Amino acid sequence: MRDIKEYREVGTKLYNKLRLLTSPVAIKFVKNISEFPEKIHRPSKMGTQISLCQAFTLARRWGAHVGMTYDDNVCITSSIVHQWEKLPVGDIIKSQVKSGYHKDMEAELKVQSLYKAIATEKNYHKIKDNKGFIASPLIKTIIVPDVILVYGDPAQMTHILQSFSYEGKYLVESPFIGYGETCLKGVLLPFVTGKPQVVLPGTGDRSLSLTKEGEMAFGFPGDLLFYLNENLFKSGGRLNFGQPTKFLLGNLPE
Repeated sequence: MRDIKEYREVGTKLYNKLRLLTSPVAIKFVKNISEFPEKIHRPSKMGTQISLCQAFTLARRWGAHVGMTYDDNVCITSSIVHQWEKLPVGDIIKSQVKSGYHKDMEAELKVQSLYKAIATEKNYHKIKDNKGFIASPLIKTIIVPDVILVYGDPAQMTHILQSFSYEGKYLVESPFIGYGETCLKGVLLPFVTGKPQVVLPGTGDRSLSLTKEGEMAFGFPGDLLFYLNENLFKSGGRLNFGQPTKFLLGNLPE
């Protein structure tokens, strides 16, 4: 099993190779609040609540180590989907329809079916006892991550995509709904399925956590960090466009 030092070292290599603007985020789920390290920041202990995507911003931009539970999370729906608070699925769907996220019940059910992997019995048992998670900047992480979330521009995300697909092992198929992109698709889906996901930051990411208009993200199981780093820039051989992008002028090299 890889240790924290290895995650920091390879996370720093990835950060430098891709010339990322912010640190990748290491995320670890906890089943008991006692698993939170002493140096963790808990919004509820400071008399406030924030969203999960805001916790990612604090980790990647401020270098904070943030502990999030139902008590810390201002976004109730995401807490319920993560199973930190229990509510019947039917009630969640009705709430989404009432809030106007989609036209009607039929539309909402079709949209939610894209996340059906979370609802399988096997995957439900992976998350049913979780109480929260820790978000920590990967380059100085204090935890061994279950999931890693990398923010960057489309070109940087293309390199990650090419790395995962280089050997045909980790092909990426991602649903897009414009809501819950980082907290659910970028974190929860990789955790329960073991597969990487491309993230197009949605409403909460843009309006609450100040994710920039030009930013995308990639979420993947933590142990795939080493595979990603090993295969980065291999796709296309010497014609890989690199980072920063090597623009082509004139004819293709022989």
